[in-house]
Order: sequence, then C-alpha cells, then structure tokens
Amino acid sequence: MKKVIFKITLFSLLLSFTIGFSQSLPLSKDAKISVLTCGLGNESYSFFGHTAIRVADPENNIDVVYNYGNFDFRTPNFVAKFAKGDLQYFVGVASFSDFINEYNYDKRSVFEQELLISNDLKQKLFDKLNSTLSSEDRYYTYKFIDKNCTSMVVDIINATLGEDVVVKKGGTDITYRSILFPYFDGHFYEKLGTSIIFGTKVDQLGTKIFLPFELKESLDKTTFQNKPLGGKTKTFLSFEKETPISWWNNIYTYLFILAFVVLAHNKIVDKIYLLILSLMGVFFVIMGFYSLHHELAMNYNILLFSPLLLILLFFSIVKNKRWTYRFSVLHFIFLIVYLFFMINKAHLLIVLPMIITSGFVLVRVAIRNKKRIPIII
Repeated sequence: MKKVIFKITLFSLLLSFTIGFSQSLPLSKDAKISVLTCGLGNESYSFFGHTAIRVADPENNIDVVYNYGNFDFRTPNFVAKFAKGDLQYFVGVASFSDFINEYNYDKRSVFEQELLISNDLKQKLFDKLNSTLSSEDRYYTYKFIDKNCTSMVVDIINATLGEDVVVKKGGTDITYRSILFPYFDGHFYEKLGTSIIFGTKVDQLGTKIFLPFELKESLDKTTFQNKPLGGKTKTFLSFEKETPISWWNNIYTYLFILAFVVLAHNKIVDKIYLLILSLMGVFFVIMGFYSLHHELAMNYNILLFSPLLLILLFFSIVKNKRWTYRFSVLHFIFLIVYLFFMINKAHLLIVLPMIITSGFVLVRVAIRNKKRIPIII
C-alpha cells in the first residue's frame, strides 16, 4: 500500500521542480493519464501493493508517475511519529522508466488502466497534480484506511470529475479485517499481530476503497457519462508473488509454543506466559490512548491481553492465595466473554489457540490457589 523511497535521485528532484511549476503547460491531444496498480511484495510496506498515477504525453516529452506513498526515514522521531499516527507522507514524482525499473528489480507486477476522460479533464487532473506538488497539500497525515496512496488517488480523480464517480464496486458486505487477511499469506506473525492490535474500526463493513487492487477492480466496473471510465488493463510487468517460507514465521511455531505452555504444567512457565499477555495488554492500552490511528482504538482484544494480569501475578508472587484465585477466576470470565464476542469475527481461528491456552493456565492457577475446606469427621 505504501511505497517507500529510500533515496531521491537528482533527476527526480529536477523533474519535480520542473513539472511542479509548470501548471500552465498544456497537454497535447495525444496525452494519456492512467492509474498504475503495483503487485504485492514481501516487505511490510508492500504487503498490499501500491497505487500511482501516470501522465504520458510524447509530444511534450512527458512520461512521469505521481506517487502519494512517500515518507522520509530521516524524519526526527520517525518511529514515535509513525506509531502516533502523525507522520507526514507526501506526493512525489519520478520518471516512468525509473518507476518501472524499480518494480522490475523487486519482481512486482505493474498494471495500467487508462482514464477515458476528455482532454479538458486530463488537463484539469494534470494541473491538480502539479498544484499539489508545489503547495502544502503535497503533505498529508497517513491513515491506514482513510488516507493512503490509494485513497488519495481516488480523491483527486473524483475531485477532477466533480463527483464521487470512483466508488467501491463489490465486497462491501465484508469487514476491513476480512479483506486484509488474505494479504498476509506467508507472514503468519504479521497476520497475528494486526489481528490483535486492531480494534473495532476494522470490523466495520469495508465500504471504502483503501487497497490498490480494490481500486483496480472498481475502475473496471465504473462508468462516467455513460461510458467506461477505465480502459482495458495493460500489463507492464507480470510476476507471481513468491510466498516466503520461514522456519519460525508460521503457525507451527505458534502452536508449538502454546502447546509447550499447556503441557509443561509449570508455575514459572505459567507466570511468564501471563506476564507476556499482560505487557502486551499494557502496550495496547497505551497505543489506544497515544495513537491517532483510529484502527487501534476500542481494542476489545484487551479481554485476552488484560493489563490486570499484572495484579494477578503480584498476588501470586506475594503468595496471597485468596486474591490470586479471585483474579484468575475474573480473567477466566473475561475469556468467556471474549470468546462469545469473537464468534463472528474474522480473526477467531487465529486467536483461538491462545484463548484455549489462557483458559488452561488460568484454571491451573485457580486450582493451585483455591482454599481447601478442611473436612471434620
């Protein structure tokens, strides 16, 4: 979804400067403007593909790509800004040849759909792109669903056409979470991580276009002024996505670790497991309040990763059996509530082994600390 630019060549800078201040440059009647959809990669920023806009005008010697997915790793406090959700992304421009060479090197497919609009609208869109380059609108605050390289392209096309022509076609009856799941094939722990850190927003119905291939499919079905908006898809590069094979990043290590916790039946192992869950819960709470990413808010997974487990561990360490028992029972109730809440959620199966493991551990803790009533004969 996001395209990371590690370095900007001198050519790209000059190109950006030249085009950015040539808003009045008239396009020829042979000019073409198209949407580029780029294939999936195996880096975290490329899991979902990428969207860009190409402007090609041979008569004016123009063949450039406008890309809304850039950010700068040199930004002060980069990690903190990214986590908080106020990292500034920006639109950049590069030659089409540089763009296509980069994707060829990464072995990622590139597809093109020409926008079948009038020359006046092509000029209007071209001017809007260049105006953006030379203004503060070049920068925007990235949002995973609402503002990314794809949604920004949708917005500028609709603004050019004067109405919401490009809207999602199909797939509006499933949640954002369900839409995302297939993109994590071969990346199990990334899939697990997003499953437990995302809150209620991604459980809403996916009515907005926010992924590149959603836009590609919607353009194929979109009409404007009673004519198709997108031309026939042209393939520049075609690669089969290679699903990585990892000895550790898979469901088997996940199940092995959880099985070890269950079968070990060891007090120390149980405490370490509960400590990990509680620290993750603390992290989720902090991120929920600190981050501006709406996807992280209202995270009901806190019922599984409860920060209150720290209190349970404290009472266990000081050997307060009564309160250790009470908190273990309380968290078992949390688990039951969480399980019922998860029945219709897309990530039920991936967290179910953890729910079962937590149930075993909490029951063991409760049994160890339950007061035995003496029998008087």
